Amino acid sequence: MPVLNLHLNAVDLTEALCNIESVSGNELSIADAIEAALSELGHLNVVRDGNAIVARTNLGRARRVVIAGHIDTVPVANNLPIQRTIDSVTGEAMLVGRGTVDMKAGVAVQLRLAVELTEPNVDLTYIFYDNEEVDASLNGLGRISRNHPDWLAADFAILGEPTSAQIEGGCNGTMRVEVVTKGVKAHSARPWMGVNAIHAAAPALATLAAHVPLELEVDGLVYRESLNAVLVSGGIATNVIADECVITVNYRFAPSRDAEAAEAYVREVFAGTPGIAEIRVVDLAEGARPGLDLPEAASFVAATGFEARPKYGWTDVARFSSMGVPAVNFGPGNPSLAHADNEAVAISEIYACEEALRKWLTA
Repeated sequence: MPVLNLHLNAVDLTEALCNIESVSGNELSIADAIEAALSELGHLNVVRDGNAIVARTNLGRARRVVIAGHIDTVPVANNLPIQRTIDSVTGEAMLVGRGTVDMKAGVAVQLRLAVELTEPNVDLTYIFYDNEEVDASLNGLGRISRNHPDWLAADFAILGEPTSAQIEGGCNGTMRVEVVTKGVKAHSARPWMGVNAIHAAAPALATLAAHVPLELEVDGLVYRESLNAVLVSGGIATNVIADECVITVNYRFAPSRDAEAAEAYVREVFAGTPGIAEIRVVDLAEGARPGLDLPEAASFVAATGFEARPKYGWTDVARFSSMGVPAVNFGPGNPSLAHADNEAVAISEIYACEEALRKWLTA
């Protein structure tokens, strides 16, 4: 089992974590190492569910804050072990390799805080969970919410997903719908004997092309929605007129909408569009309100000195929101480099996140 030295600085600890390969489904070694290291700290109560580790202070504070991060990565692409370089454009010192951005730099910050903060101004729950990068049914945070919901109880949560060391409040929801058009099969040499379902999809595609995304304010942040065709499928052979065409549409919706309102909006957009035989929802994850009007969130924003901005993508903050816990994303790393072969994090962002959280939790 690899051994983690939690007294390393956050940058060295990031490198050590990244060099423990932990592609989704292979988190046992890193989970064992995190559990063993945290179990040596007398001020934390450490529990485990599968390859998810939860460490809690129990100081009797009036408020509890969760700081969470996932320990798995997407597959390695010849980018381990970690390298240290200087960015040729910005001059920034960088850690380069799988997991630096998504999201072991954030996990390293969590671990440093867990070691250092023996008397924080709130009770803290640190969560290190598995299988975030794969099917939602395997997600370690989701598993904890089912098996031990009391472990997630808190007044506020911070997810260390990469945000370039900026605060991103809540997240948009995401819905996948299938817009179906119908036709009649015929030989393509005699198309007048059938009805082409692929051609019938043109008005629906035109509706999407003409759609103007809404911008909705939620808790002081403006979320930009989007509605886009992401897949089109139809036909069974190159010499057959298709009798069905399916347009898969992804709707990213503001966290002020629940599932029912989101579906109603999609149906409203397509109302009156000719040729549509059916609209069916095939996947849905509601968003998360940032809760920036709450004292914990407001004090966090004030302590960091950063201006909060909206999170357009979906993250696990939504799991906290579904349990009534407002949450934000805050972590080192440019999210546009997550999963990339050239994944790299600026060392300055690791220290910036660590210092901002320390300042807030000890003020």
